[in-house]
Amino acid sequence: MPAAAAAGTAVAAALMFGVSAVADQRSTKRVAKRKALSPRILVDLVRQPLWLTAVAANVAAFALQIVALSQGSIALVEPILVCDLVFAVMISFYLRRRAGLETSPVVFLGVAAATAGVAGFLVVGRPSSGDSNTSLAMFLELAVGLAVVTGGCLALASRKRNLRPLALALACGVNYGVAAFAVKLMTYEFSGGLPEVLSHWPFYVLAVAGPAGFILSQDAFQQGTLLAPVQSIITTADPVISIALGVGWLSVRLRGGAAAVTGEVLFLLLMTAGIVITAGYSPMRAGQPALATTTSGEAP
Repeated sequence: MPAAAAAGTAVAAALMFGVSAVADQRSTKRVAKRKALSPRILVDLVRQPLWLTAVAANVAAFALQIVALSQGSIALVEPILVCDLVFAVMISFYLRRRAGLETSPVVFLGVAAATAGVAGFLVVGRPSSGDSNTSLAMFLELAVGLAVVTGGCLALASRKRNLRPLALALACGVNYGVAAFAVKLMTYEFSGGLPEVLSHWPFYVLAVAGPAGFILSQDAFQQGTLLAPVQSIITTADPVISIALGVGWLSVRLRGGAAAVTGEVLFLLLMTAGIVITAGYSPMRAGQPALATTTSGEAP
């Protein structure tokens, strides 16, 4: 039952993340562009009512993610969260229908592939819950790794303008994956109450990686004309990073054996292909009405 509850809560979190993405991608195009990781973009966005809706949905989604991670394995919860893109596309499709616009039927192939990939991975892998591990050595390795990857992405974004939104999206996905990993570590400390949570480093990793990922997502959404690839990179990087950290440091175990490992890899590839197809053929692009449409069907 805990696994079923975790899965259900993760689906609810994915839905709220999808709602947040739809509102977020529109609102970021309405404000001035800022440098990467500049908090000034948040000052601009706070004046946008639609962005406040996105923030509310994001906070609700994050709270549901914490609940899900406290109930189940990180390797169970994080793959389900890739359905945020699926929900975002379905919401986008509904808004386009209301506006009298068409959507390529190929997008539904992507939705089906992503969903089947997630379900297949969970069925074949049967991930374990893992163990608690908050050693100082882990913290140092995690902090250095996060700094190097994020710094590398920011350097690439500053030098290659055409790759800037994708590099920012990758940095965002990595930070989100680390934040999810930190949340999972914190759930092991909840039994001791808030003082115990605050006395361990995962809380402070979350306090850095979570906001950094959020600001990077705003930067990434705003920078490029193609927003769908941005969302697909974030959606893919987040669970891949968090699962890899769980397997490497929390002793999360997937089913072994040649057949099981082959199936897990194939289903993860199917999930990734579904995300790419969904992003490539969905109307989630800047300047297109789908994600730039309100619930009343009004184009910006």
